[in-house]
Amino acid sequence: MSKTRSGDDMPTNGNLARRHFLKKLGGVAAAAGTATTVHAAWGGNTLGDTFADFFQQQYREMSREEVRETLERIERKAKKRYGVDIHCKDTPAQPGVLFGYALNISKCRGYRDCVHACVRENNLSRDTQYIRVIELDRDSLNLHEGDHYYDSETVPVEGKHYLPMQCMHCDNPPCVKACPVEATWTEPDGIVVVDYDWCIGCRYCMAACPYQARHFNWGHPKLPPEEITTETHYLGNRPRPRGVVEKCHFCVQRTREGQQPACQEACPTGARIFGNLLDPNSEIRYVLEHSAVFRLKEDLGTEPKFWYYRDR
Repeated sequence: MSKTRSGDDMPTNGNLARRHFLKKLGGVAAAAGTATTVHAAWGGNTLGDTFADFFQQQYREMSREEVRETLERIERKAKKRYGVDIHCKDTPAQPGVLFGYALNISKCRGYRDCVHACVRENNLSRDTQYIRVIELDRDSLNLHEGDHYYDSETVPVEGKHYLPMQCMHCDNPPCVKACPVEATWTEPDGIVVVDYDWCIGCRYCMAACPYQARHFNWGHPKLPPEEITTETHYLGNRPRPRGVVEKCHFCVQRTREGQQPACQEACPTGARIFGNLLDPNSEIRYVLEHSAVFRLKEDLGTEPKFWYYRDR
């Protein structure tokens, strides 16, 4: 949730001050003869939008007026780049909600419908996927021996089973600790988010994540204009610039509006269960209380909010 800044215009937090310094350093380089780098991420910005991007504060430090202006600027830039009118919102976390996921690997057939739905809903560059489905030998959970790029003519393959992976939205996320400028954090509803406008692209978070769940935009996202999802969120599926890290955000633009994530809705076998961990009557609570669940790499102490289970 956004809050109003206090004090002068300089960030008081050490990490925020460092980010401010890095932005100013980039501005000096631009003024010295590489001005195109200031707006290379989007290109063709108006001068006003370029300066507004350059001096934008971190999302959690913005006033409500600054948030409104930023959302409008995001919409203008998307229109200019893709010729599409999008609506960008910043719906906050709802009280009494802590999101979690459970996945029944007995039901997953390796179809990858979840992967394709995620790509479409979240305006992913067509060479990026938040969800990976791993093909494993039956009764094996050795991720190093699994096939992350299986291309069988039909699935499921006899003697194999399938395990989807994505951001685990850990309660103790190492990626958040690794970020030198606080561009990533955990929201009150448990979603680990990224402020794309604050990310400096150092990729420390990628190195820290034990689930390989973060992705770096090396170039402009390959995003067909006719396939853009126009209902977006600042912390979610708005079109991202190049040079930043992105990841699954539990479809924040949907889930904070009472909908299910796109991957859950697309699953044809009912393998995916998403819901509010604080609601004792939710389906996910029933699964966690009545199934033999496990989490990946639990020994690392990351406390993922993503569980797996099998039919008895």
